[in-house]
Amino acid sequence: MNMIAIAAAIAIGLATIAPAIAQGITAGKALDGMAKQPEVAGEIRTAMILALAFMEALTIYGLLVAILLINKI
Repeated sequence: MNMIAIAAAIAIGLATIAPAIAQGITAGKALDGMAKQPEVAGEIRTAMILALAFMEALTIYGLLVAILLINKI
């Protein structure tokens, strides 16, 4: 029973840390691109928001796995 709780904690931990780091890098690179080429800022912003949504989906999947593991207890 304790192993399931540890597995759920690891699942949610890894599922939040990796996308958070990736989102920070993505936002930084997008802002850098917007600063260098302001004329395409709208296109960069759209691509960045789409990429952030996909990264956030990974976090939600990790939360779902953790919830499923906790419900096994």
